[in-house]
Amino acid sequence: MSQANSMAVERSIAAEHRTVSAARDAINGKVKGIRALLPFLGPAFIASIAYIDPGNFATNIQSGARFGYKMLWVIVLANLMAMLLQNMSAKLGIATGKSLPEVCRDNMPKWLTITMWVVSELAAMATDLAEFLGATLALNLLAGIPMLYATIITGIVTYLILMLEKYGFRPLEKFIAAFAVLIGLCYLVETVLSKPNLSLVAYHSVVPWLGNNESIILAVGVIGATVMPHAIYLHSSLTQGRIIPRNDMEKIKIQKFSTKEILIAMTLAGFVNLAMMYMAASVFNTSGHSQIADITSAYHTLTPLLGSAAASVFLISLLASGVSSSVVGTMAGQVIMQGFVGFTIPLWIRRLVTMLPTVIIVAMGVDPTRTLVISQVVLSIVLPFPVIALIYFTQKKDLMGVLTNKRITTLTSTLFAILILGLNLWLIFQTFFG
Repeated sequence: MSQANSMAVERSIAAEHRTVSAARDAINGKVKGIRALLPFLGPAFIASIAYIDPGNFATNIQSGARFGYKMLWVIVLANLMAMLLQNMSAKLGIATGKSLPEVCRDNMPKWLTITMWVVSELAAMATDLAEFLGATLALNLLAGIPMLYATIITGIVTYLILMLEKYGFRPLEKFIAAFAVLIGLCYLVETVLSKPNLSLVAYHSVVPWLGNNESIILAVGVIGATVMPHAIYLHSSLTQGRIIPRNDMEKIKIQKFSTKEILIAMTLAGFVNLAMMYMAASVFNTSGHSQIADITSAYHTLTPLLGSAAASVFLISLLASGVSSSVVGTMAGQVIMQGFVGFTIPLWIRRLVTMLPTVIIVAMGVDPTRTLVISQVVLSIVLPFPVIALIYFTQKKDLMGVLTNKRITTLTSTLFAILILGLNLWLIFQTFFG
């Protein structure tokens, strides 16, 4: 290692120690308010990126263009699910010092562990496909870079960002959090430019509506794009050894700080998802462009309707989303493999392997947005596996101790799991027999 690298690592270690020290001060009540929360910010922002990945762009834009404001309630419901499930996942890591895949491996039969690993890897591949395609498409439309070259550039950039991990958890957390804030700012601008009907936004955010088969399929896709299997696995890993509790009281306090961070990060993600859909409703649905069903058409239609600035901001948010979520997806893939089967592969190999499906699809000229929507449906089908495992383990007193789920938490999360499973069974039935 060069002297410059050694110094950078030493500075990162020192910064990490300062973060842990500041967290201890907050736990002990020496600091209050926002200063007490700052050392705990990071894990939820990394997880939240999975909830605003390019798959969300595809499903939200298609839903808003086709059905206007009527499906906003699906995003609100999915975001509430996400808040609860991510909080349970973070709590598992704090209580056990292990990730959800590790807990599964320690407490499940081997055949079930292997099955969950295979299914989870498929989910990770579907996730990475969506993220890579989104960033590739953004580069292609924003800078005119050919799709194949844009795919390679995306792979190199995400690998370089992942290399920040060797400097500790803080640099990567800050980098990903900055991406999340950038995406949020982009959609704040889009909200101002698109001038949505705020009364309709408020009404349809809380009043459920189910139309035809097409709207239900899109609803399943929206939930699949919002509540992400790999984020549930990853969050438990991000909290398992970040601030290590020394007793039960510290576990409770760390969990309370974690819950506050999750509320902040997931509220930001929820706003972005709502903004994606109500922008499409305001710009496309109300102007007679209800058949807009892909990102490329959305970009080209935005330019004459709102101007080149709005279209460019849209692509910047898509690029930030694709690059950052691809980083998070690769991190989750490592956690899944290490947790379920106990081994890892070099980061560059995983990065290369997960790029291949995207390279093949781009080379074959397959419609990127259609692929994005299908990938989100695949994720929604896989989603029940980690959700059921998470509910099962977080209600076990001998495993969770003082952080065991309250009865209302287990009941609410079980209802969410039943809803997800029901929607997925309906989707499978429609696909094969409808």
